[in-house]
Amino acid sequence: MNSKFSRRSFVQHSSLAGLAALVSPAKALERFEVQAFELEEATIASMQEAMRSGKHTSKSLCQAYLRRIDAVDRRGPTLRSVIETNPEAIAIAEGLDRERTAGRVRGPMHGIPVLIKDNIATGDRMLTTAGSLALADGGGPAPHDAFISNRLREVGAVILGKTNLSEWANFRGRRSISGWSARGGLVKNPYALDRNACGSSSGTGAAIAASFAAAGIGTETDGSIVCPSSANSLVGIKPTLGLVSRSGIIPIAHSQDTAGPMARTVTDAAILLSAIAGPDPNDPSSPPGPLSVPERGDYTQALVPNGLHGARIGVAGGSFRGYSRHADRLVSAAIDVMKAQGAEIIDDVEIPHANDYDDAEYEVLLYEFKADLNAYLTGIGSRMRLKDLIEFNEQNKSREMPYFGQEHFERAEAKGPLTDDAYIEALARCRRLSRVEGIDVPFAKHRLDAIVAPTGGPPWPTDLVNGDHFLGGSSSAAAVSGYPNITVPVGYAFGLPVGMSLIGKPWTEATLIKLAYGYEQAAKPRRAPRFLATADLRGG
Repeated sequence: MNSKFSRRSFVQHSSLAGLAALVSPAKALERFEVQAFELEEATIASMQEAMRSGKHTSKSLCQAYLRRIDAVDRRGPTLRSVIETNPEAIAIAEGLDRERTAGRVRGPMHGIPVLIKDNIATGDRMLTTAGSLALADGGGPAPHDAFISNRLREVGAVILGKTNLSEWANFRGRRSISGWSARGGLVKNPYALDRNACGSSSGTGAAIAASFAAAGIGTETDGSIVCPSSANSLVGIKPTLGLVSRSGIIPIAHSQDTAGPMARTVTDAAILLSAIAGPDPNDPSSPPGPLSVPERGDYTQALVPNGLHGARIGVAGGSFRGYSRHADRLVSAAIDVMKAQGAEIIDDVEIPHANDYDDAEYEVLLYEFKADLNAYLTGIGSRMRLKDLIEFNEQNKSREMPYFGQEHFERAEAKGPLTDDAYIEALARCRRLSRVEGIDVPFAKHRLDAIVAPTGGPPWPTDLVNGDHFLGGSSSAAAVSGYPNITVPVGYAFGLPVGMSLIGKPWTEATLIKLAYGYEQAAKPRRAPRFLATADLRGG
């Protein structure tokens, strides 16, 4: 395994050279005709206004989205981004409509349909499987909601369904295919159907980009929110470790896992983050109080139009640039916009040791995956353990492992307990090199509010034979340190989305939202997907 690896792919980096040339420009504009949709690109605020005016109800919004999912996800382009819809969604929406009629509105999420990733437990009739047939075949629904599922219900959101994902959040085998799961099949990118939606929150990315719900929830260990958000032209927020509870989420590693919002606008992402953030006594990483939540827990207070004025923003150099000229070009143009809005730009900022902890990170993930997954399975009353999952996959190779294996599973199972010196030393190395000797250095040296870098290159062609062709990204610095990271769309290369990450110090989500909103309002970069058969190669 290459010492420099991506958590979304866990594969050796490959080149895309030659692949694009195999696709003729004449084919580039072939597209699936998708019927006009009243709620395309609709915002949470516009839906609330429609419900206030009587134009829509929560029930009619849910019905419209369910029809859209049936027409575009199950038929037509067949994105396969939604793994299961909620059979109780309409009844829940009707109850929320009755509350509204009676004068009770719980807040900005009241009656709003959302989608959540299929590794987040819901104590209802839907399954929670991480895309795995072992969990789909081996038991019924989860015994109770994940903490954030319960929070969504409390604020009045309607959980419309579960989204497909890279199976086991892309921690099963080498040369994996992002967006593929045995249970859900392959997620397609709505901007170009032969391109990858990235992962592991592939389904949430594609579904929200295609307007299957108002907004969605993804999860990230390293890149699994920000990469699919970038690949699907979304705003994605990877919060500070502990801001959003992991209770009831199928884990990879407690030292890096988090959930976060994925939305079409910064405003909607801020509204959704406000809904799910907060302390949870059942999550050891959760702080005892709302350390980063603004007054009344409302991140929309950070949505100020001149948020970039006076901000000090560092531009990451070194390995954070150069792997994609298209991403570099678009992010450079975005930096010019931020500068024009009054931001002070510090070029070529070095993040020390950014490439020095990959092996240690992998070691930590292996140890924690075994411990955390077995604890999760025990907590839901399952008799299965990691070793049983490995055996299940071997016995069901044709269904579970047609394209790639389970090397990560096998290596994790071979690890000992979290008291092993090898684990303790790897974790200490990760924390030291990523934090105090890493990302903390440029923040202190240059007095920065954020560091920006390309989130990743344009999405690559999906390759079921060879696996992912991921060229590079910037997620690891924030992921390993546990610091916040927001990605925003910055434009398109051959019609393919590219995003820019804003990385901050711990508990500075409000600052990052302010900066992202200032850029978004000045640039307004997002375009809805066209469901093209492949990339539009007529121009960059």
